[in-house]
Amino acid sequence: MMPDLTSLRLDYTALSLDEHEVDRDPVRQFSLWFDQAVAAQLREPNAMTLATAPRDGVPSARIVLLKEFDERGFVFFTNYASQKGRELAENPHAALVFFWNDLERQVRIQGTVERVPTAESEAYFKVRPVKSRYGASVSPQSSTIPGRKWLEERMAALEAEFGEQGPPRPEHWGGYRLAPQAIEFWQGRRSRLHDRVLYTREAEEWSITRLAP
Repeated sequence: MMPDLTSLRLDYTALSLDEHEVDRDPVRQFSLWFDQAVAAQLREPNAMTLATAPRDGVPSARIVLLKEFDERGFVFFTNYASQKGRELAENPHAALVFFWNDLERQVRIQGTVERVPTAESEAYFKVRPVKSRYGASVSPQSSTIPGRKWLEERMAALEAEFGEQGPPRPEHWGGYRLAPQAIEFWQGRRSRLHDRVLYTREAEEWSITRLAP
C-alpha cells in the first residue's frame, strides 16, 4: 500500500530572513549561514546537489561535497570523465543547491563552471585520505563495469604498487569552480510564506531582491 504523502507536513517557524538585513555580498552571507550550519553540528553541511546538463539540455543531478569557496566561486572535485564532467565539457552552466533541514534553510546557486588550475587539484589530492586517493584512481566513474570484484581487484593491484604512500593524482581527476551569477537564500516560514532573497550579479556588483514564496 502506498503511503499517504499528502499528510507529510511541517510548518517552518525557527527563523526569518530580511532582505534589508542581509550582507550586501552573497558570498559573505553564504559564509555566515555555512558557519551556522557547522555550529549546529549538521551532518555534512558541505553536501550539495550539483545539477548539470549536456548540450541537448537534458538535466542530471547528484550530491557532491563543497571543498572550498571564496569570492571566485564554489569548488568541488570529481572525475573529469564522469557524467557530470562530460556534461560540463559540453555545457559549462550548472546549479548548486544546499539544504540544511534542521535550520529550515536552502541556498540555490547558478553560474558557470571551469576547471581549477592543476596545482590546486594536486594540492587537494595530496591531503585526501589515502583510500580516497586509491578510489579516485581505480574508478572509471559513471562507466559500466563487470562488478564490484573488478573494482576491488584494481584497487588491490594499485595498492600493491604504491603501498601506504598512495598513488599520484590521475589526470582524469581534479577540481571545478562554479562562478556564481545568481544566489538565492531561502528561509522556511509559517504557512508556506517563506522568505526568499535573491542576489543577481550585474557587472561587478550584486543586486538584491525579494522573491515571492
